Amino acid sequence: MQLYTFFRSSAAYRVRIALNLKGLGREDVFVRFQDQEQRSEAYRRLNPQGLVPTLVDGGAVLGQSLAILEYLEEVYPEPPLLPAEPAGRARARQIGLAVACDIHPLNNLRVLQYLERELGLDEARRTAWYRHWLAQGFQAIETLLTTTPGTGRFCQGEAPGFADVCLVPQVFNARRYQVDMTPYPTVARIDAACLALPAFADAAPAAQPDAE
Repeated sequence: MQLYTFFRSSAAYRVRIALNLKGLGREDVFVRFQDQEQRSEAYRRLNPQGLVPTLVDGGAVLGQSLAILEYLEEVYPEPPLLPAEPAGRARARQIGLAVACDIHPLNNLRVLQYLERELGLDEARRTAWYRHWLAQGFQAIETLLTTTPGTGRFCQGEAPGFADVCLVPQVFNARRYQVDMTPYPTVARIDAACLALPAFADAAPAAQPDAE
């Protein structure tokens, strides 16, 4: 199994966590964003979007982190990332999708670069953009975690899973942008519980061989 990854990509971070939680070995192939390797013809033959992560598992070549998480859950079901009951599975996906589909796309590198290069926003205005969308998303997740049944030590019960895999990289991004986490105590508590586990700590950007 090979994982094409970049240390600071939150999408790749999700997959690194999931692979660690499932105890799956991998060979990391580092895609240097600094050198625009993700845009190279060779890499686009593997992943037409020119994004990371890409997972190669035998004959399967997969992009998009959530598709990879679902693939891993189906092909390597133990230990599970999703609970057994349908409502719990849907709730875990709801939290994960709130991060991966609502927060992250508005704040990823391509969007920030477009704001700078095409729209002329300076760093202060780009940071304000980032913090605005993150605050909206985190407030909704905080409310969900505190007002709906299912939250335990982790987002969904007493074992880490799909929702936590998505949440922790986004909290890392928030801290990079010096976002005040005080309004989101449940999010911060769950993040701390996750980072105390080797599966999460070993997947962190700073722990990757390609980290700068």
